[in-house]
Amino acid sequence: MKSKGRYGQFVRWIFSIVDLLIVNLAYFASMLWDGNEATGGMYARPAWLVLNVAMVVCIYFYSDVHERRVFYADKVVGQAFKLILTHAGIFVTLSTFLAQYNAPWHRVLLFYLVFFVALAAWWVISRQLVKLYRNRGFNFKRIIVIGGGTVGVRLIDEMLGDQGYGYHIVGFFDNNPKAKTASAVYQGTLDDVEQFVKTHQVDEMFCAVPDIEDNHNVSRMIRIADNNAVDFYYVPQFGRTVTRQFELQSVGDVPILAVHPYPLKNPLNRIVKRAFDLLLSTVMLILSPIVIIPVAIGIKLSSPGPIFFVQKRTGYRGQAFNCYKFRTMRINDASDTLQATKGDPRVTKFGNFLRRTSIDELPQFYNVWRGEMSVVGPRPHMVAQTEMYSELIDKYMLRHTIKPGITGWAQVLGYRGQTEELWQMEKRVEHDVWYAENWSLFLDLKIIFLTIWNAIKGEDNAY
Repeated sequence: MKSKGRYGQFVRWIFSIVDLLIVNLAYFASMLWDGNEATGGMYARPAWLVLNVAMVVCIYFYSDVHERRVFYADKVVGQAFKLILTHAGIFVTLSTFLAQYNAPWHRVLLFYLVFFVALAAWWVISRQLVKLYRNRGFNFKRIIVIGGGTVGVRLIDEMLGDQGYGYHIVGFFDNNPKAKTASAVYQGTLDDVEQFVKTHQVDEMFCAVPDIEDNHNVSRMIRIADNNAVDFYYVPQFGRTVTRQFELQSVGDVPILAVHPYPLKNPLNRIVKRAFDLLLSTVMLILSPIVIIPVAIGIKLSSPGPIFFVQKRTGYRGQAFNCYKFRTMRINDASDTLQATKGDPRVTKFGNFLRRTSIDELPQFYNVWRGEMSVVGPRPHMVAQTEMYSELIDKYMLRHTIKPGITGWAQVLGYRGQTEELWQMEKRVEHDVWYAENWSLFLDLKIIFLTIWNAIKGEDNAY
């Protein structure tokens, strides 16, 4: 059997040491930035020692970021931001208590800005390094999956879908004879689990057996895991029909699952998102003449009609609003009911350029400034589309629990343009709802970056 890697168990410690180096590099970089002013205060030796003590405490609480096998880049950056806030709190508290804190605020802010950028970049890069390390067959967990129902098969597919998670499935067990064809690592029924664990090296056991129907087998699997020093994970069966995120809580010793609320129900999160929208939309509107003048000339030369196209779209909580775009089509009677298609004869040559580069969407920053839209969110649909798809697609209206956006999670993943079949709109809605349930400022920044990147390289569905 392939080795897990001689140094795999030291990944967390090695990366934590680099974290400690990062805070010192940020310290010296900000000191050099200040030049001749870098004397005393924040740059005195006692303050440097406090910075490192604070970092050691932070590493204790946050170093698990280097061990988590499923952790996305925006979440990693979010964790880095939390560490920075924690470090700042510890540093200011200790420095004040030790009477060592007399540095100007601009130096402190400069240090933490450099520290955050360096740490976030390192953590994102380190995640990729770990994935590459695991893709080469190291630092993996040998696991077995118990139960071949819908949830068990989904779990196996997810684990096999990305080798960077570092899961090596060495066994799959199910009492259903048909399960033999579900996986190449099928090792037998649940009665064979105990002998397999005793004779093979197994690190983790994922149990996807419905406890409602067969809690005896679940208890038996827990006992087998405990007796053989195997980490046990139970996979809830509601994943067959429920895709919402849940939060594990407890009442005494009784575990309960609560539906995870949308992040944007939090007033502070709404303020952060709105402030970001106002900042970006204000800047874009101030700079807009640079784009509007040449685009207006191009539109007027391409076909007669207005520069802007105004259409009723469905917005927050299902309320209709006037959505602004640069006009890309010739004047026609079907613009409010017929979706643009590939090679649509209504689209002008100049309009085709505006659509491919997404420049036609720029006037929607005015909608953002007015508070009708957000920079990032589900794309607003025509009112006629909303009326039709709300009857055909489950949870369709959930995408309207947040403001629509100029760009969105579904769009950067390729679900944009014409929806010839119902499943295409279903996937778009699925990603819109996922965004609403997982919003963070760093996810918005990621989507904006991917939008710009897609516009530069071009998209097949941008028409």
